[in-house]
Amino acid sequence: MILKPYLALACLLALATPLAARQLDPAADPEPAAAGAGTTPAPATRFTARQDTPGMPSTSATLPRLASSEAAIQREARSVANGKAELQPLDFLLSPEEILRHPNASRRLLGAEVEPGTAARLVWKPSNTFSGMAVDTPVLVVNGAYDGPTLCLTAAVHGDELNGIEMVRRLMYELDPGQLRGMVIGVPIVNLLGFSRNSRYLPDRRDLNRFFPGNPHGSVASRIADAFFTDVVKHCDRLVDLHTGSFYRTNIPQLRADMTRPEVADFVELFGDIPVLSSPGNPRSLRAAAVSAGIPTVTMEAGEPMRLQRDMVDVGVKEVMTLMAKSGMYSGVDLWLNPAPAFYDSAWVRANASGILFSSMELGAQVGKGDVLGVINNPITNEQIDIVSPHDGRILGMALDQFVMPGFAVYHIGIHAAKGTQAQSLSEEDAAGAGTYTDQEADEPADQVNRAAPDTSDSTNRSPDDMFDDE
Repeated sequence: MILKPYLALACLLALATPLAARQLDPAADPEPAAAGAGTTPAPATRFTARQDTPGMPSTSATLPRLASSEAAIQREARSVANGKAELQPLDFLLSPEEILRHPNASRRLLGAEVEPGTAARLVWKPSNTFSGMAVDTPVLVVNGAYDGPTLCLTAAVHGDELNGIEMVRRLMYELDPGQLRGMVIGVPIVNLLGFSRNSRYLPDRRDLNRFFPGNPHGSVASRIADAFFTDVVKHCDRLVDLHTGSFYRTNIPQLRADMTRPEVADFVELFGDIPVLSSPGNPRSLRAAAVSAGIPTVTMEAGEPMRLQRDMVDVGVKEVMTLMAKSGMYSGVDLWLNPAPAFYDSAWVRANASGILFSSMELGAQVGKGDVLGVINNPITNEQIDIVSPHDGRILGMALDQFVMPGFAVYHIGIHAAKGTQAQSLSEEDAAGAGTYTDQEADEPADQVNRAAPDTSDSTNRSPDDMFDDE
């Protein structure tokens, strides 16, 4: 009974600790040596906490005012972050063992020892066998002062997705190792080869997120996936893979998770008020491969490619901080949002005509069956064709206004369905073959694999491809 006041006081002190602003120390940034066979890995480059570095922008610096064209993007994010969500005070009750805080130990990653209570910048390289294609990929690590799980954050598996890169940067530099339980590994740009070319794909036009867990004897994409999965992903206890919409489409901030897996469903409960779409994902994606390896993993989608959308980044950072607070890894958050109900089914509404798309509905809007989502205007004949919602639900993703052709995926609708309905939306044969690859297909370029267009005579036609269009 005597310990109770001290335990309560310890909780309050932990919750009152602010997040520490962090900057890199350029003086401790030697040129990393290439990691290869027969070479000694370079020592980890350290982060220096609470230091103002000349020439480096502060994470709390005032940013320029947004142009009026960004207003729609702000509305998208605010509708998710602050919409009808109910804020609740933090209910962060720790056990006496957690309050006492077991000291952490040094952890080894990529040939380097990361001491407890420190942050480091490491380098990952697939292999020297890639010759000119091998690049040094930065890996940021914060090893907490106290023991706990390892959380991994990966971004830019598709090289044209920028929002996740900024999320990882902000999260890693704002963490205080002295307050962290466990370790956080952040890889801002997984597909550095695609990123350097402003491309979603690897230089051989393959989608890296279709080749996990990889094959050390397969194609270039398979070998890169295998090396990353072995060197980084297998060190994770939990993983959040950050993405955006693809090819001139945008998504509201949302989670993609296989809610049929109890360990994944439990992981999802640790996030805040963010829509959740239950799906297994492409079986060759990083998410599906990690879950199959026993690592609870979710994909976080937010925004559109080739743009940095600040409000989308704000939502993603807030969600991951909520995750760490609710899981007991980090106690520098004083509130979170209630978990949102999951969508157990979804469908893409596809265009049945060519022309210019003019959307009538905003991203994140609730829609009813029969609602007009937008129109396709033929610029030559002036003919207008309505795009009608075939379902009740919410617009989780949509195409930007642009020229579209028949079969183009225009609106992604999350359907309010009972748990277990999703498994019935595809036949067993379709589900078994959705997104899979034969040995021959695995060596085909990305634009030649799994590209069979569904029958577009009916915009409500369900296709296995619909489950993986933008992840």
